[in-house]
Amino acid sequence: MQETKPSFLQRLLRKACDMEPTEVRATLASFTLVLVLMGSYYILRPVRDAMASDWTDAEVSWLWTFTFFFSAIAVSLYGAAVARFNVRKLVPGIYGFFALSFVGFYLSTQILQDRTLGDKSFYVWVSVFSLFHISVFWTFMADTFSQPQSTRLFGFIGAGASVGAIAGPAMATLLAGQGNTDPLLLIASITIVATLPLIVWVQRLKLSELNNQSVSAGQEDFDYIGGNPLSGFAEFLKSPYLLGIGLFIFLYTSIGSFVYFELKNLMADYSRAERTQIWASMDLVVNVLTLGIAMFATGKMASRLGLSFTLASVPMMIALGMIMLMAAPAVATVVALQVARRAGNYAISRPAREMLFTAVDRETRFKAKPVIDIVVYRGGDMLNAWGFTALTQGLGLGIAATAGVGAVIALLWAATGMALGRSFATRYVTADN
Repeated sequence: MQETKPSFLQRLLRKACDMEPTEVRATLASFTLVLVLMGSYYILRPVRDAMASDWTDAEVSWLWTFTFFFSAIAVSLYGAAVARFNVRKLVPGIYGFFALSFVGFYLSTQILQDRTLGDKSFYVWVSVFSLFHISVFWTFMADTFSQPQSTRLFGFIGAGASVGAIAGPAMATLLAGQGNTDPLLLIASITIVATLPLIVWVQRLKLSELNNQSVSAGQEDFDYIGGNPLSGFAEFLKSPYLLGIGLFIFLYTSIGSFVYFELKNLMADYSRAERTQIWASMDLVVNVLTLGIAMFATGKMASRLGLSFTLASVPMMIALGMIMLMAAPAVATVVALQVARRAGNYAISRPAREMLFTAVDRETRFKAKPVIDIVVYRGGDMLNAWGFTALTQGLGLGIAATAGVGAVIALLWAATGMALGRSFATRYVTADN
């Protein structure tokens, strides 16, 4: 029987990330899914960040504290849902819930006279959504693709987030220029709803084309995942491997908090619509720069140079940037650091650390992973926000001095990444044997 000649698209994708013909549709569907998800978030993100310049560092630190506690509650509820509901319905159900919530926030902007409480509630809720929606997505991916497939394909799939993060800010920039950002909430809600048929399609392709039934813990667990809904917290605390991933994310948030607060304060003199445009334009530049790296370099970097190198590469780049900021403290340097940090995260660090979760069992993916992605992340935000406030408002340190602290943190971040990469390699070899 004569073999079918691969199409031009299949040959191109195989060259880009060693994609097999049977993986094409599932990979492209997953690429599109994260594209739409990130597009919805990046419509909302500049609206949220524009609000922050109206508030002091202490007020924003309190909002980040509330975000942490709401994130912890959300993860507990998610753990309870995982223990009780059909997995096929759980993921689309979560996204449908968020879509309805943003419709509610839009209605509040049309009804409330004093929007202060509504704006601060929206700020916290978008911050919860920003981690929850992407954590659930990558959990879904880790439960769809096998471990070898993840090493080759997650970088390419992650590039879909960059495409969505280009379309979302572009729309936000355009509409914010008209002076009214409220309709962006409805547009984001409609965009989230568009993910639901894609989720169903990927679930079907997992069985029909990927033949990845064995990726599940067991056939009897396919429909329901039992266990204690709080077991994710216990799994996280007792596993050195998961604690290492948590530390990696915590150190990442330390750098992010430093850059965010500096930019927030620099934009205080602009109007909210102007700030929305500035934040959206920055998002646009970051993700245009990210796209090529994620599509054509990340997978090859991870498979050929190893996960240790991949996880440590961005932290080392940020450490050098912090040293440069110590020598030349300027606004342009802070903006460049923000671009480098976020582009490096989306293109390299995020797909690389998601590969780490393919070395754990299915219950850990659905329960412990959100604890790490959301509670640890937002806990890091909270602690680092107050730490930054203490350094600047308490001790009176300037940009150069705080950059020195940031350089040390970035080096610790790099060391943690190298250790995690070695641990992943050990687990991979053990699983094969």
